[in-house]
Amino acid sequence: MAAKRERAKLIEERMHERYGDGECSLDYETPFQLVVAVVLSAQCTDAAVNRVTPALFEKYPTPAALGAASIESVEEIIHSLGFFRSKAKHLVQLGRILASEFDSIVPNDMDQLQKLPGVGRKTANVVMCEAFRNPQGIAVDTHVYRIAHRLKLAGPSADTPEKTERALMRVYEQPDWLFINHQWVHFGREYCRARNPLCADCPVCDLCPSCEA
Repeated sequence: MAAKRERAKLIEERMHERYGDGECSLDYETPFQLVVAVVLSAQCTDAAVNRVTPALFEKYPTPAALGAASIESVEEIIHSLGFFRSKAKHLVQLGRILASEFDSIVPNDMDQLQKLPGVGRKTANVVMCEAFRNPQGIAVDTHVYRIAHRLKLAGPSADTPEKTERALMRVYEQPDWLFINHQWVHFGREYCRARNPLCADCPVCDLCPSCEA
């Protein structure tokens, strides 16, 4: 474990050199907008989400406004996204709950966030790190899951996002939890792709047991 933590530290240093703190790919201005955008991003590209959120936020700028919307009107705006019907339903319910139970303020709390429709642990982690700079975990999406296993920072038994998150939390110090998701998303798109990873050019190849360079 000591050796794995040292290797993880070196990997993070190189990630920070290349990507800095890691920029969020979703466009947002407030915690409310971030929650909505992350809910919409499930099984969908961030670029696609960014194309629909300006119209959505213009028409429904507050939780109360979104909660008062008809599901059909939200569907019309986000219909280009996958699973738009269920996402529209979740967003209207989310707006209502934020307005009625949280005074239209997105809670800075993992458990409270996960009470919102459409918000699971991954989404809650993104909001805690990105909006509040209060890391309580690591958001494990497809990029983070793939990279964690290729780097052998998570073992074969970590066969779910939740188990992979726990494995990463054991090898990284809590301040680093802020940056890993965004950094690794950029790294996954640029080098550690699902298909045909660019191992020969990878900046952490010498630290990666799976590197084929």
